[in-house]
This record gives sequence, C-alpha cells and structure tokens, in this order.
Amino acid sequence: MIQDRLFELQDKKYRDMQIKIIPTVNPDTIIGVRTPDLRRLAKELLKGDYKSFIEDLPHKYFDENQLHAFIISGIKDYDECLDCFNKFLPYIDNWATCDQQSPKVFNKNVNKEKVLKEIKKWIKSKNTYTIRFGIGMLMRNYLDKDFKPEYLELVSNIKSNEYYVNMMIAWFFATALAKQYESTIPYIENNKLDIWVHNKTIQKSVESYRVTDEHKDYLRSLRRVK
Repeated sequence: MIQDRLFELQDKKYRDMQIKIIPTVNPDTIIGVRTPDLRRLAKELLKGDYKSFIEDLPHKYFDENQLHAFIISGIKDYDECLDCFNKFLPYIDNWATCDQQSPKVFNKNVNKEKVLKEIKKWIKSKNTYTIRFGIGMLMRNYLDKDFKPEYLELVSNIKSNEYYVNMMIAWFFATALAKQYESTIPYIENNKLDIWVHNKTIQKSVESYRVTDEHKDYLRSLRRVK
C-alpha cells in the first residue's frame, strides 16, 4: 500500500519543518517524506500501475498529493498528462504542491501553444492554486524567447484577495522585470498593479541578482505609500 511506503520514508524532523512553512495544510496530514524520496517513488510507480493511485481522489495525506504531483510530472503523453492534471488541480490546497508541479511534457516547444490555451483557462479559475499554477507556468516558460507583451496584460488583469495568488503575481512581474524590463517597467510606472503587489514586486526585484543596480535604484523610487 502506498501509504505504508510513505510512512516507511518518514523523516519526523522534516515533517516538523514542513508544518511551519505550509500553514494551510492540516499538520495531521503531513507525513514528512523528503522530495528526493518522493521523486524516486514516483519514478518507480510510473513503471507500473500508477493510475489506480492517481484516480483515487481525494488523498488523505499531503505527501500523497506531493507524490501525485511528481507522477503527473513524469507522464510523457501530453493528452494523458493534461487530463490527469486537470482532474488533480481542484484538490491542490497549498503552495508547495502547486509550485512543484512541472509536467515535462508541458515544457516541450511542440506543446507551447496548446499549454498557453490552458494557462488562459487556469488563470480565470476561482480556485486559488489553479490561478497560481497558471501564472507560474507563464512565468517559467513564456518570459524568454516565447515572450509576448500581452502576457503581462493577462497577469495584470488578475484581481484577487488571496495572498498566494498575489504573491505569485508579484513573483511573475519581478521575473519579468529581470527578463523583459522595457516591456514591464510601464506596469510599475503607471501603477497598473494593486498596491501590495506593486510594492512586493519592487521588493523581490531589488532582492534579485538578475536586476541591475541602476534598475533597482529606479524601482526603489517607485514604491507606493498606502
């Protein structure tokens, strides 16, 4: 049984650390399995009958969700991966499971246009972590050679009271300032972001080694006071 395997891999000190940094998860559901062990177990399951596990939703334990995410990330067929991922998305209830999702097949150039269509659906969701994942995908895969200015507009139009959504918006714009400064700086200069997101974007940019000192000094001057 997979739950038994997870408890065999339990690290109680790691569990205590996870409880502190993932406050939205019930501590009683955290087993405390380290990421390398989860990755190895996911690879093992992908060689056999992994479907019976990922179809058995919802899971009882946080670590089962983590394992589920790693299994999906390893599915090589795009249509199968997307189907499994969309079925799992509503059950993601924390930033850790959300942010570790990175299906390899989604990152292939041949699938970029198809994934972009899904991203536009995800960011319109009412689910906090579905929105967060969509923004994260746009940040990781569409701010370099595939960048288009319209992506900045897509994210700037997201309005939310959810901390984990707004933090990802700020992370997105800080990354965009590092990679696409000229296209992105007008969003800060013209106050197109909510004030908290605006200031958090500047904070993260100033802390980044990828932003020049000159740009950091200018960004500091653009901080807003409530």
